[in-house]
Amino acid sequence: MAGGREIKTKIKSVQNTRKVTRALEMVSASKIRKAQDRMKASRPYARAMKQVIGHLAQANSEFQHPYLVERKDIKRIGYVIVSSDRGLAGGLNNNLFRKLLGEIRNWQQQGVEVDVVTIGQKATVFFRRIKVDMLASVTHLGDIPHVDQLVGVIKVMLDAYSSGKVDKVFMVYNDFVNTMTQRAAFDQLLPLPASDTAVAHHDWDYIYEPDAQSVLEHVLTRYIESLVYQAVMENVASEHAARMVAMKAASDNATKMIDSLNLIYNKARQAAITQEISEIVGGAAAV
Repeated sequence: MAGGREIKTKIKSVQNTRKVTRALEMVSASKIRKAQDRMKASRPYARAMKQVIGHLAQANSEFQHPYLVERKDIKRIGYVIVSSDRGLAGGLNNNLFRKLLGEIRNWQQQGVEVDVVTIGQKATVFFRRIKVDMLASVTHLGDIPHVDQLVGVIKVMLDAYSSGKVDKVFMVYNDFVNTMTQRAAFDQLLPLPASDTAVAHHDWDYIYEPDAQSVLEHVLTRYIESLVYQAVMENVASEHAARMVAMKAASDNATKMIDSLNLIYNKARQAAITQEISEIVGGAAAV
């Protein structure tokens, strides 16, 4: 059995760790509400844009934008991967990466090559070690990401799609369900899927001003930016929720460990006292 001093040192060490985990838990608890509010504030715009684009995909327009046209031969696909910058969030990022690696493996077995752009430090570090082409990355977005921080990496993937280098683009992120649940989401970015509900049963089209090409080019690019931004906001809320839960579990485990170590310490001290009494009694009997 370890000596009393060693056990005391270990108890002190675990207590210090518990202070850190409790502090991180409280910080995440305070940040999650703001992150949820920002996420919910951006949802109506994203939904309205999705509805408009879904209707555009059904319109019988003379000009067919490349973002709305399905390609037959898929030779190369792209992934926009959204992750967190910091760790200590349980299995949030690892679960996402594990599912994504399964998807990438399936594509590669079909002879399809994979390009990625990464958002967040964790994804950037992880996918540098994997056999995929990383086209661009952005890190250190902070707790309040801005669209202008994301425009660069989004443009890289849009240019790759427009030039024909990439035939399909998916977005991967952690979807915030509630504080206890975050799920890995895989959404198709390009080509843009049509709306599930039919707008009309006859041929129709919007009236564009000045012309369909310039309007669609602008609107579709803004729409894709809004989708990626919404995914980043969902991921930030998921990160804070996962960190809060993970740090609470760590604090609870530390408390259990301290109780266990205190019990061991008390037993060791009692054994030492008993031995000392036995030696004194033995010495007195010998005299």
